[in-house]
This record gives sequence, C-alpha cells and structure tokens, in this order.
Amino acid sequence: MKFEDLLLETGGFGRFQILILVALCLPRINLPMHFLLHNFIAATPSHHCAIPHREAFVNLTMEEVLLISIPRESDGTFSSCEMFSQPQFHLLLNSSLQSENKSSVQRCQHGWVYDHSQLTSTISTQWDLVCEQRGLNQATATFFFIGVTVGAVVFGYLSDRFGRKTMLLLSLVCSVVFGMLSAASVSYSMLAITRTLTGVALSGVSLIVLPLAMEWVDIQHRTFTGIVSSIFWSVGNMLLAMVAYLVREWHWLLVAVTGPCLLSIVCLWWVPESARWLVAKGKMKQAHRHLLRCARMNRRKDFAVSPEALTRMATDKKPGGSYFYISLFRTPVLRKISLCSGVVWFGVSFSYYGMSMNLTGFGLNIYLSQFVFGVIEIPAKMIMYVMVNRVGRRQSQAWTLILTGLCIGANVVIPKSFTSLRSVVAIMGKGFSEAAFTTVYLYTSELYPTVLRQNGMGYTSFVARLGGALAPLVFLLDEVWRSLPEVTYCSVAVCSGAVAFLLPETLNMCLPEGIEDVE
Repeated sequence: MKFEDLLLETGGFGRFQILILVALCLPRINLPMHFLLHNFIAATPSHHCAIPHREAFVNLTMEEVLLISIPRESDGTFSSCEMFSQPQFHLLLNSSLQSENKSSVQRCQHGWVYDHSQLTSTISTQWDLVCEQRGLNQATATFFFIGVTVGAVVFGYLSDRFGRKTMLLLSLVCSVVFGMLSAASVSYSMLAITRTLTGVALSGVSLIVLPLAMEWVDIQHRTFTGIVSSIFWSVGNMLLAMVAYLVREWHWLLVAVTGPCLLSIVCLWWVPESARWLVAKGKMKQAHRHLLRCARMNRRKDFAVSPEALTRMATDKKPGGSYFYISLFRTPVLRKISLCSGVVWFGVSFSYYGMSMNLTGFGLNIYLSQFVFGVIEIPAKMIMYVMVNRVGRRQSQAWTLILTGLCIGANVVIPKSFTSLRSVVAIMGKGFSEAAFTTVYLYTSELYPTVLRQNGMGYTSFVARLGGALAPLVFLLDEVWRSLPEVTYCSVAVCSGAVAFLLPETLNMCLPEGIEDVE
C-alpha cells in the first residue's frame, strides 16, 4: 500500500486538508511582504545636492537657486550627484546656457535634499545611500537573500531531520525576533546584519509551508493545493503595496510586516506534523494518531489502519536513516534532476526578482506598480492550474520561463517613447515570471522522494536565493550599458527554460517515497 492509498482511506481531500491550507495561508501571505520589502524601505526619492548658504539667496525662487547651483543632465533634469563649486549667476539671464568650465562642477559636498512627497523616510534618505553609496543601498536586498540562501541549506536539512512543523515554528519565532531588531536598527551595519538573519529565518517558512501542505493531500488535489498556496503569495504582494502606502516611515513599515508572524505562530499550533514524514522516519504511532484525527475530521469512521500496518507499508528498510545533501547527487537520475532543477530555480528566481524590484518606468507610482504586479499574478496562476494538468509540469515550466525572457528582451528593443506598449509587455512578462515560480514549487516537490524532499527543496531554494541575491546587484550594470541588466535577465531566463525540458514529467504520478522510486 502506498501513502496515497492511505490518504484516500482517510477521506482524500476533506475538511482536515482545507483547514491545514487555511492555517498555512498566513505565513505564505507574509513572505512577499518581506521578500519585496526592499522596494519600499530602500526606495530612493528624487534628490539633489544640498546647497550651502541658502539664506544668501532669499530674493531668488527655489527654481532659480537650483538653476545657479545644480548642473542639468542631458534630459534637462537637475543632476542628483553634482553641484557647481560656485553659483553660476549668468544662468539666470539665459537658462539654456551651460557652464563651459567643467572644473566648476563637483560632487555633492554638503549632503542631499530629498523629495519626501511619496516617502517620509527610507534607508536611502536616513544614511544617504545615493550616488557613490548607491551600491550599499542595492546590497541590502542582496544581504537579505544571502540570509535566505543560508537558511535554505540549514532548514532544508533540519526539517528532514527533526520534522516540518518544529522547524516551521522555529523559523517563525526567529523571524519575529530579527524582524523587530531590523526595525530598531540605528546604523546601516546593524540593519545589514539583522536583515540577513531575518532572511535566514524566513527561508524556513518559504521552504516548509508548501511541502507540509502537499504531503497531506492526494494526487488529484496536489495541483490545486500548490496553486492556492501560490495565490496567497500574490495576496501578500498586493497587501504590501497597501501597507507601504499607509506606512511611509521605514522603521514602522518593518514592524507592520513582521507583526503577522505572531499570528502565524498561533495558527500553527493546530497544524499537525506531516504523517508522510513520520512514516518515512519510522515514527508509526505518531503518524497513526494524526491519520486517525484526519479520518475523523473527514468523517471516515471506517478507517482501520493500525500502526503495525504502517510499519509494513514503510518503503525504506531503515526508516529512521539520515540523508544529507550529498544524497541528491549519488544516484544517476537524482543527480540529473538536482543539476537541472538547480539551473531552473536560479533562472526563475533571478528573472522574477529582477522584474519585481524594478517598479519604475511604468508611468505609475511605486505603490500602484507593486499592486498591479500582484494583481497580474492571480490570473497567471489560474491559467497555470489548467496548463500543468493539460500539458504537464515540464512543458509549463519550460515555456513560462522562455516567454518571461522574451518579454524582458522585447522591452530592450521597444523604443522608450512607446510607454503603453512597454508597460503591457512588462506586465505580461511579470505574469509569465510568476507562472514559472508557481510551477517550479509544485514541480520540485513532486520530483524528490519523501526521505529527501526537504533536502531537495533546500538545495533548490539555496540556488534560487543565489539568483535572488544577484538580481538587485545586476541593476548596477546600467552604468556599463543602459540595457545590460535587461539583456542579462532575458538570457538567463531563456537558457534556464531550455534546461527545464531535460527534467522528467510528474503529471498524475505518485509522490516517490524512497530513492529507489525515483531511480
């Protein structure tokens, strides 16, 4: 008897599974509020050099003061990072003139003045992370994703060793602690360290929530569970836009997005440990207790499987044996799956965060752009619900990634003047990107056996977070060539999409329990 047959005897997909999904929705909603928080706490408003001795120009308007103090860029806007060493009063007579003496232009000497009309306070304005310090601003997202990368390795192993629920609780508690410490940061160094540790903690939530839900549902409802869980991510995306719109000060915004983790901890007390994991680890009495509870809640009074029957059903001769990340590469089929899925996860994450962290250029403010990006994800997920069951996981994964890359590449060649067309193509690309992310979570959880599933998810999440960590830094390549970031995102997405064709199909297949099932 396979574990899927056992689930059917407990009612398959009933009230028990629905309640698990509902209980796990809150941590899933909370994830994007932290993962995309960089868009708001590190947003850089328009700014210019602070002008010394402002009181000497009392007879001039602000526009005139800027005219004689700040050089203009080629597009006519005032420079953000340069100022005149001496006031250029002759520009008052003819503003179209430019100072011919290049030596009169210098970098900002007295700090910056920021436009606070949209953002009251960000880390950019608090610590002047602009111009020469722009790299440090982008690095805050990289630090966070480095933490997520480390956490993927740590929690992937620990959740296979000590259980899904225990590690999920631990990661939520740590998320609250480090999230609040981030909000209390008094220096850039403190923020960088606490955001990195927050990333480590939240990685456990990201890694465990979906497999914990998936291991309690039957084959027929696996896709539904994966899509519904993914929709909660999109809801979090939209909620982030609304919360950030209401809370414009970065300290309090961090508090606002960390607080819901407390409610997640409360909800998690009801969620049972994965019976599939308990059986794989030889803990038959605990597994039997949870399965009995599941059958009763699903009104299946005829459930009569004993702990002894579970022992006979266990697929591994050493159910309590330990597996490590190296086990993912010891056998031929698992090795191929691990190498290919690593490339796919890197491409999915790299292109997704590359698009998600670029909220400018749509003619909308950053709050509306964030909300629109969240909204477009929901129909993308609905379409994927049909596609993964009709054309399969492999084709869906490959083509959504390739189409994401093509949309990013299209905006490289579409002229800047075609604003509406560029916006439509970008939003389509965001939809395909989210569809690829939705598919990869479902697909990967079906590729690995139960005894190695969390190790597999930990490994792929590790590779994905490397992509997430590099994505914000790629924006700095625009100093080499304006379109180089987009060309990079496009190339990686298309290449990783092609690699997805090498993975095996899992549509309508039983979840593998042991390594021999995969081989």
